[in-house]
Amino acid sequence: MANTPTIFDAEFFANAANARAWPFEEAKKIVKRLEKSPKDEVLFQTGYGPSGLPHIGTFGEVARTSMVRTAFRLLTGDKIPSKIICFSDDMDGFRKVPTNVPNQERMAEYLGMPLTKVPDPFSDEYPSFAHHNNARLQKFLDDFGFEYEFVSSTDYYTSGVLDKALLRMLEVYDDVMKVILPTLGEERQKTYSPFLPLCPRTGKVLQVPMIARDVEAGTVTYIDPETNEEVTVPVTGGAVKCQWKADWALRWYALGIDYEMSGKDLIDSVRLSSRIVRAMGGTPPESLSYELFLDEKGQKISKSKGNGLSMEDWLTYASPESLALFMYQKPKTAKKLYFDVIPKAVDEFYAFSKAAEKQTPAELLENPATHIAGEFPPAHELPISFALLLNLVSAANAEDSDVLWGFISRYAPDATPETHPELDRLVGYAIRYFNDFVKPTKEFRAATEQEAKAMAELAARLDEVEDATDAEAIQTLVFEVGKKYEFEPLRNWFKALYQVLLGQDQGPRFGSFVALYGVEETKALIAKGLAGELL
Repeated sequence: MANTPTIFDAEFFANAANARAWPFEEAKKIVKRLEKSPKDEVLFQTGYGPSGLPHIGTFGEVARTSMVRTAFRLLTGDKIPSKIICFSDDMDGFRKVPTNVPNQERMAEYLGMPLTKVPDPFSDEYPSFAHHNNARLQKFLDDFGFEYEFVSSTDYYTSGVLDKALLRMLEVYDDVMKVILPTLGEERQKTYSPFLPLCPRTGKVLQVPMIARDVEAGTVTYIDPETNEEVTVPVTGGAVKCQWKADWALRWYALGIDYEMSGKDLIDSVRLSSRIVRAMGGTPPESLSYELFLDEKGQKISKSKGNGLSMEDWLTYASPESLALFMYQKPKTAKKLYFDVIPKAVDEFYAFSKAAEKQTPAELLENPATHIAGEFPPAHELPISFALLLNLVSAANAEDSDVLWGFISRYAPDATPETHPELDRLVGYAIRYFNDFVKPTKEFRAATEQEAKAMAELAARLDEVEDATDAEAIQTLVFEVGKKYEFEPLRNWFKALYQVLLGQDQGPRFGSFVALYGVEETKALIAKGLAGELL
């Protein structure tokens, strides 16, 4: 995604200290942290649970964390090495069969097993369900161009990377219990342990209490719930894994994580894990608690409910950059995440990219497109907005790109799919978005007497415009007609045009639409609307 020239030069470094965009505010926390405890490399982490298919929240965390890392590099003159670790908790026990996967009966046979031991329900291409989900996430992150290091929980537990931290947690076991137990119910307190043994007999991840611990030997002992026998296992080498709050703290401590953000619903978990890290003698990372996404009804988006959008949903109808912009904007504010927000995000991204062409370094550091690209924003020549394309598809009933390009070429003669590949990409998005979301909800209505007279006059006067592609002249004419027929407020006139002619409540500047769609075509559309042929 990066293009030259680079923003990592002296002029941008000099302006970074005064930048106020939220990634810089987050990065300044890390700079202050380093002032107290210098280190050779700064580690950012994002966490991911592969118990279900990768979702849009995972993308959001990686995208936002990447923005903070870019800001950190600018604040420090890019002199301190840093990287993002994308950690998959794929050793977690398989607790519930997702409703959106095939072969559910077969998967149910593996409940309780580590996710890396659960068969891939989709095919035999991957060794496990976790491997499938991990690969799917990595492909998406790679396609977007993120810089990260993917880490498997299973690999880190079994290879010994976490052994030292596990032994330390065993040493401070009582302190960890003092942190966790007050937060649990009475029954759960009786069975809780920060360590989850992997049963040597079945391979399942067990949630059982520890009846004995041997710090010197590095072992824990529990009662097998099925055989009622005592079992002693080491806490190292992948024989156990940690409960997730303890596991979070374990990672922070073992890897020396400096920054990790998480959703507002995990604020209490962040506090608990931070206390565990301190009990172990470590320092919890700097963090940001972001607000959660809501569906169109204002309800929290849930993977199990299936409300809201997936990454695949968004990318079917719009670019990854527009999705990243949605993630960038106001991370501490709850936002509705559903299909209607896509067109606005698309056009806003290109507007920010266009503005970047004339901005100073200080202004560029406040431009969302800079944070999305991690470089100078890409330059795109787009003579037509995405919103306008959608309305063109609607009016022209265009089912393929060739029809749309016929209109576009008349409006912008120098534009072709070859010379404007980004616009061609938008054409494909617009056709898919219209067919799947706009077309099924279109609802035309008949014009009132006042509206019919105004539209008839507009159609008659459109030939007055000397240049049929002059959007401003056409817009002025539309205003004149609306004022002549005394629409109060004037926006009711434009709303009538949208409802009668396009079957929707709102749309782009009507002058721009006519310039793109064509004067004769618009006159014909008005005639159909007034004759009731669009109903």
